[in-house]
Amino acid sequence: MTRALEGVFVVVALFAGLLLFATASLLATEWLKAAELPKKEITQSLQLIAFIIALRWMSGLYRGVITGAERLVWLSGFNSLVATGRFVLVLPVLMYVSATPLTFFAYQLGMAMLELIGLAWMAYRLLPPIAEGQRIQWQWAPLKPVLKFSMSIAFTSSVWVFVTQTDKLILSKLLPLADYGYFSVAVLVASGIMIVSSPISSAIMPRMTRLHAERKDAEVIAVYRRATQIVSVTAIPIAILLIFFSPKILWAWTGDSALVERAASVLRLYATGYAFLAVSAFPFYLQYARGDLRLHMIGNALFVVLLIPSVIWAANIYGMNGAGWAWLLSNAIYFAAWTPIVHHRFSPGLHKLWLLRDIVSMTILPLLVVGLCYLYFGARGDRLYIVLELIFVALILSVLSYVQLKLINRNIE
Repeated sequence: MTRALEGVFVVVALFAGLLLFATASLLATEWLKAAELPKKEITQSLQLIAFIIALRWMSGLYRGVITGAERLVWLSGFNSLVATGRFVLVLPVLMYVSATPLTFFAYQLGMAMLELIGLAWMAYRLLPPIAEGQRIQWQWAPLKPVLKFSMSIAFTSSVWVFVTQTDKLILSKLLPLADYGYFSVAVLVASGIMIVSSPISSAIMPRMTRLHAERKDAEVIAVYRRATQIVSVTAIPIAILLIFFSPKILWAWTGDSALVERAASVLRLYATGYAFLAVSAFPFYLQYARGDLRLHMIGNALFVVLLIPSVIWAANIYGMNGAGWAWLLSNAIYFAAWTPIVHHRFSPGLHKLWLLRDIVSMTILPLLVVGLCYLYFGARGDRLYIVLELIFVALILSVLSYVQLKLINRNIE
């Protein structure tokens, strides 16, 4: 199965990478609105990005092998190591070597190579051993039994790309590159909500699939609800903090008043949208465990039909704030209208309990705490004071999340 998928992944990686490489010059001159960077430098940066995309696409296959083997502790540690290299160790390079886009993307290309090598090494250690001197040739046959399900996954992954990247693609054409940078910073900070919640899905999907295969449906729902509670007490408080303190967070981080003015409202909108996305992703896990993604495909298709036209219209008229409102409202509508349909189909009677006990009741206390802190601290502008203020609020939320997690674990026991 792995060898068959390797062939498919290599073909897709080559096609996508070569397509972006070949069109880099066109994108640099006709799409992006750069006023200061040389077109040649933008073209070369896009060509480096093409290689990075191909390598990271291949890494996804081996990450899937490791996830399927439930070696999640090792994978989490490796992901943390790669993220540290990608986002922290790059800073000395930019500070002491060169701060050009080419230097940055060349460094990221090296990190993508190391990531692929590490993941492939662990994946092959976990796969069944092959007899010495034997080779497994590429064949189509291993894919046939799972072709329908694989195509469903491919479709939903493609939809996910549309959902998460369409607004950025549209605004990269509409906005000057400097304004697009402000927008990207806001979205990057807001996406931290998904960085916190994503490891939960990596952990529960293989476990729920196994429990369903063993016909332990009650345990499937128990894992599903506990995971929702964990996301509600870890990721949602981060969203609440970003919503209330978005200008202060950006000012404390960058000290750039122009960025705060342009990006704070966008950060608030995207943080709210990502909060809805973090919990509305859960019905997908339930469908994945059952091996039935028909409703998910329908729901995602409807979501794309709602999101893309609204983003195009709002971004053209209202710019980055319009895109933020389209993102927020589309995710809110999907959460309110589609998740109850999925729950009714796969576990009748679950939705109300899931919504009120596993989400709402878990987020009331963090919401009150952050709201009170927001009212108490006011709008003081000293940067050091704001940093200390944010640290204080984050510590309170951390303690609160820890207590709530302990209560969840006690209920499990």
